[in-house]
Amino acid sequence: MTAATPDTAHPDVSARISALLADSPVFDGHNDLPWALRKTGYDLEATDISISQPQLHTDIPRLRAGGVGAQFWSVFVPGTLSGPESVSATLEQIDCVQRFIARYPETFAFARTATDVRAAWASGRIASLMGAEGGHSIDESLAVLRVLRRLGVAYMTLTHNQNVPWADSATDVETVGGLNDFGREVVAEMNRVGMLVDISHVAPVTMRAALAASRTPVIFSHSSCRALCDHVRDAPDDVLETLAANNGVIMLTFVPGFVSQECADHGALAKEQRARLGLPAPWDEVESDPVAQAEFDTWQAAHPEPRATLVQVADHVEHAREVAGAAHLGLGGDYDGVDVLPEGLQDVSCYPALLTELADRGWSDTELAGLTSGNILRVLQDAEDAAEPGFGSR
Repeated sequence: MTAATPDTAHPDVSARISALLADSPVFDGHNDLPWALRKTGYDLEATDISISQPQLHTDIPRLRAGGVGAQFWSVFVPGTLSGPESVSATLEQIDCVQRFIARYPETFAFARTATDVRAAWASGRIASLMGAEGGHSIDESLAVLRVLRRLGVAYMTLTHNQNVPWADSATDVETVGGLNDFGREVVAEMNRVGMLVDISHVAPVTMRAALAASRTPVIFSHSSCRALCDHVRDAPDDVLETLAANNGVIMLTFVPGFVSQECADHGALAKEQRARLGLPAPWDEVESDPVAQAEFDTWQAAHPEPRATLVQVADHVEHAREVAGAAHLGLGGDYDGVDVLPEGLQDVSCYPALLTELADRGWSDTELAGLTSGNILRVLQDAEDAAEPGFGSR
């Protein structure tokens, strides 16, 4: 099956998607542009995103073409960092986001809450929020958590790929059984300050513990459905059912290894090869042994990665609708967080192509508007409403 694109779709469908995005722009859950900019020393002059940047998935012309109206920018630092180093690196990421918002004020507007997002849309700008990707960013300090919230961090993923002392990651060995007492304190404090609890990256036992502990809706900022792709980063159906009862949202991701079983299987083999050669993960800031890296590159050339497709992503969106309901879906592309994206979703200009595919499958405008931004905006509003004074609307 070949997905329709806005260019090949019937004119009525193309016009329908354009009108939909004008009223309900995409509010994406996860974009790693700040980390991509870190690799160039945060030089915003050398990487001017107001013009085409083909080495990236994200720039302003393509954000506009994709109908993006709000973005959670990931302020990611590797889980291999710890202590004060993880906090300072997170602050550098926050500074990067603040700097590019200030550099392009006609395009971006700083936002912390649903009220701020609506104000940005009223001014024709892209609301820019932040998400901290991993509880290591707070170094076991609720005070640091509060500071990050005041700086504009609107969600925190409880773990990244490594456990934190108080929560289990999907890609590590279970040690605390989901959340320990301090982990539940973190969730309670996040509720109090209006910060969304993000359960992407965490183990299923942690997903269930966070859903039980949170008194406000939780999110998956960038995950897909384990029933369609057996990857530890994806959400099991029983968790999706509980998420619906919690009134939360899963923001379906485009990461090939999370949407295609062939890509997931290839990724597992590549991980085994890296471990055999003693190579760090690609996102870790650790120098690789050049001989080992050359051997891995040779292996990779002999075992090319399969390609995921837009159609497979649409399948995950539809499965999540079947299990959790249309009111509990969003989009979390993970652009600039992976090297390769599915065919048809190569960069941030491609959201209309996915919406066209879903429209062709019979999705209503109400369902599509919820998927693009309505559902996550509702969750963000719930967090704002539940926050104590000083952390909600200003």
